[in-house]
Amino acid sequence: MESQVGAIGAMNEFRDGVEAMIPALRRYARALARDTDIADDLVQDTLVRALRSEKLFLGGDLRSWLYTILTNLNRNRRRALARRPTLMPWTDTGADASGTEAEGGDIARALATLVEEQRAALLLVALEGLSYREVADIQGVPIGTVMSRLARARAHIRASLDGEKPMLRRVK
Repeated sequence: MESQVGAIGAMNEFRDGVEAMIPALRRYARALARDTDIADDLVQDTLVRALRSEKLFLGGDLRSWLYTILTNLNRNRRRALARRPTLMPWTDTGADASGTEAEGGDIARALATLVEEQRAALLLVALEGLSYREVADIQGVPIGTVMSRLARARAHIRASLDGEKPMLRRVK
């Protein structure tokens, strides 16, 4: 009887931890996907997969585990999209925007032009406050690769904001 009570308590603790991560998962997914509907779908798929795989979670950092699931789902989504022709939406140039609003748009455009791996690393470190080690674990790469991706992402954004044409380069 005690083991059943302990198992139920652990299950509730796991589910409470997953539920507490929803706002951070949404924030990361929206910044990563740049589309609210896609981001919400990614978060929902992440939650479904996590809850179905609860028995596979062997303890450790729940936050990193959930970010890894979301990152992998987004990677799979992007691979599927790469096989289809893409349509570019019409966007307003923001000619009448000024000040902070225009700068925010410039940053968003610079982020949008980053390669996926660099944008994900930058968002996980700058937006979510993860350590380089945690990002390396989530992305499945050495910590030096994360550092390189961050350096290139920051240089790219800096060049974009300075009006230079940033060099696009895919980094593995």
